[in-house]
Amino acid sequence: MQKGSYIHPILLQRARELRQPQTKAEQKVWAAVRNQQLGFKLRRQHPIHRFIVDFYCAEAKLVIEIDGDSHNEPDQQEYDARRTEVLQLLGCHVLRFTNEDVWQRLTGVLEAIVTICEERVGKVSPPETPISLHAAYIISK
Repeated sequence: MQKGSYIHPILLQRARELRQPQTKAEQKVWAAVRNQQLGFKLRRQHPIHRFIVDFYCAEAKLVIEIDGDSHNEPDQQEYDARRTEVLQLLGCHVLRFTNEDVWQRLTGVLEAIVTICEERVGKVSPPETPISLHAAYIISK
């Protein structure tokens, strides 16, 4: 989000409401990323365009979504895919993790976030594999 970008007041209010209560998985991620613990500033429940994303790193234009079981439903998967396309058209990269990823592989989730942030701000060379495959590899470690 660029400074001075207009955010509709209703969307802004909804984003503020979603900050509390967080899901348990979001709480776990937030505890690990807040206050630039990973070297990047992340915001939670951040409005972008007409969406509110779980976490956002403006410097890297990285959207991080923590998906619960409801995201396994076909209608929700279709909506998520369309939403990701719009966010990508806005120049964002979208990383999706499941609640299980957070609970079982938090270190891998955090490593993936740092790696993608570093790549997108030019601190390291991109991997030879596509970013989405790279993130999946890190998580599976």
